[in-house]
Amino acid sequence: MRAYIIRRLLLVIPTLFLLSLVVFFMIRLIPGSIVDVMTAEAQMASPAMRHAVEHELGLDVPIFIQYGRWVGVIPQDDGSFSGIFQGNLGISLWTRMSVTGEMAVRWPVTLELGLMALIIGQLIALPIGIYSALRQDTWGDYIARSFAIMCIAVPGFWLGTMVIVFPSIWWGYMPPIILIPFFEDPIGNLKMFIIPAVVMGMALSGMTMRMTRTMVLEVLRQDYIRTAWAKGLRERVVIMRHALKNALIPVVTIIGFQVPTLIGGTVIIEQIFCLPGMGRLIVESCIVRDYTMISGVLLFFGTVVMLVNLAVDLTYAYLDPRVRYK
Repeated sequence: MRAYIIRRLLLVIPTLFLLSLVVFFMIRLIPGSIVDVMTAEAQMASPAMRHAVEHELGLDVPIFIQYGRWVGVIPQDDGSFSGIFQGNLGISLWTRMSVTGEMAVRWPVTLELGLMALIIGQLIALPIGIYSALRQDTWGDYIARSFAIMCIAVPGFWLGTMVIVFPSIWWGYMPPIILIPFFEDPIGNLKMFIIPAVVMGMALSGMTMRMTRTMVLEVLRQDYIRTAWAKGLRERVVIMRHALKNALIPVVTIIGFQVPTLIGGTVIIEQIFCLPGMGRLIVESCIVRDYTMISGVLLFFGTVVMLVNLAVDLTYAYLDPRVRYK
């Protein structure tokens, strides 16, 4: 397993290189530029003014040189190397603040929201999926399957909007919109995050429910499960010890695939619920065409997705001892 982990970690390097190329060049295809945004107040901005802004931001050099400086293989104007290879994601073109420092402030919000949504999604999906498989073709099964389809079909942004609109009309209640740090007021913090986390968790749970039901049904038809029943083992023992562990391998894969969806969902949910996280940071950066901030955040998200996929692959060996990484 150690050799497998090393190979996967080494594979991250070329993958991140390709990701950095795609991120850096694709975002510059967005119509408009940060120079247009900065000179918007001066409606008749002169070419000299635009050139001065471009020079200050380092955008007056060819794009490949800009990429080399961002990566850290081409020196800056002062002759120093300061880029990704040196552990520096750059300076925001708009606020002139460190991208890493801004991400460090925003990341805990997105991490808390994502973890809560993922946990709530599995707390919804796994019990309902198992129950639906054990009670196949009963009314409970039909209701569970309909609920799973509803979770898949209902857009998260619509559900989040309705959760804000209708309680405010009917009961005059609005979720808190000012961030409450967890260590200052844990209860207030959880009250702020629980509603958006449930909205995201429901959106994630539908596919997991369907996969859990399918895999549990498949495993229950295996010979070793029939042998366990024949030995007189209790239902809880058969399901938890023999069936569920083997049925969870594809389910874990689905959960791993949900991480990019979770990241994309935070962009919308954080906007709806006014949460100052990474998703909202991307939206704000796109509006002002802050290329450096967008590139740094997307590269960070790409790294997180790859590491999560590695953790999912390693989980297979725990769930099924027959899995070997050779």
